[in-house]
Amino acid sequence: MPVCQECESVLDFDPDDVEEGDIVVCDECGTEFEVVATEPLELSQVDEEGYEDEDEELANEDEE
Repeated sequence: MPVCQECESVLDFDPDDVEEGDIVVCDECGTEFEVVATEPLELSQVDEEGYEDEDEELANEDEE
């Protein structure tokens, strides 16, 4: 089972039920991870600021 990089708790999800691009959240600390690959399972911690920047860029494109 995968382990949270922040609090070292076991991430409670079935690796067979996720697809690339899915978001998995740690039940203990709330850290979000994106499923980067499924075979083998690879997770990447979501950067909250990155998502905000993307949202702002999309909003700016809509205004133009």
